[in-house]
Amino acid sequence: MSLRTSRSARAGQYAALLCYLVFLAFPFLWLISTAFKPAPELGSLHPTWIPEHPTLDNFRQAFDEQPLLRAAANSLTAALAAGVIAVVIATPMAYVMARHRTRLSKAATGWVVVSQAFPFVLLIIPLFLVLKHLRLINTLWGLIMVYVVWALPFALWMLVGYVRAVPSELEEAAAVDGAGRLRTLVSVTAPLLAPGIVATALFAFITAWNEFFFALVLLKTPEKQTLPVVLTHFLGAEGASDLGPLAAAAFLATLPSLVLFAVIQRRITGGMLAGAVKS
Repeated sequence: MSLRTSRSARAGQYAALLCYLVFLAFPFLWLISTAFKPAPELGSLHPTWIPEHPTLDNFRQAFDEQPLLRAAANSLTAALAAGVIAVVIATPMAYVMARHRTRLSKAATGWVVVSQAFPFVLLIIPLFLVLKHLRLINTLWGLIMVYVVWALPFALWMLVGYVRAVPSELEEAAAVDGAGRLRTLVSVTAPLLAPGIVATALFAFITAWNEFFFALVLLKTPEKQTLPVVLTHFLGAEGASDLGPLAAAAFLATLPSLVLFAVIQRRITGGMLAGAVKS
């Protein structure tokens, strides 16, 4: 009886997981379908999942109407820089907070969590004034600074958990063998933190790549606008949109995040398994 119950429960779990995956995949699949549909099918009263006459005209039109490559380069520059800088700053801070559990570190951890609840609108005015004083309005470096500040709290919170998962006994053993603090961090702790660092950098990259509000407010020159902002140019007056090119451009905008995750997911999983220590 228990075996049947276990199998039924497992089947129910798989069914629920399948429904969840379908729910997540539906918007992306519909986006792909729309991107390859010609104009007559887009206006049809009986839409279909698979385009009857697939075409690349929407992609050609999207590149002709808007500077997508330049916008993608701006987004890539800002996202990569934000991810690298956030990880470089957060890693040593996370190590100190995890290994030295004082009242100050506990208060800092609580503040990190609370800061994520702040709405964008509450922060944009002081950020704008600070960047204006630094003469970084309408610059990619100003936008990168904002992305780093926005991603840093959550990146710090993630890395603290990874550092705490590394047994302190390994560092003590290295110290007994004569390794100094720096040698211990580089040779013992850092390799075990690699999966967490990669995952945190991926989070910061995706956050910056998809961000829209700060880029819209801080970047005014068309040559410096990022990809999410340029996508809004496909929207006309009174909510009218050029649906085909918009879907094609949006599909291309989602590819970097998907490709990046597909490339490094094995490394993340493998690093987590390699860094597991049984005590």
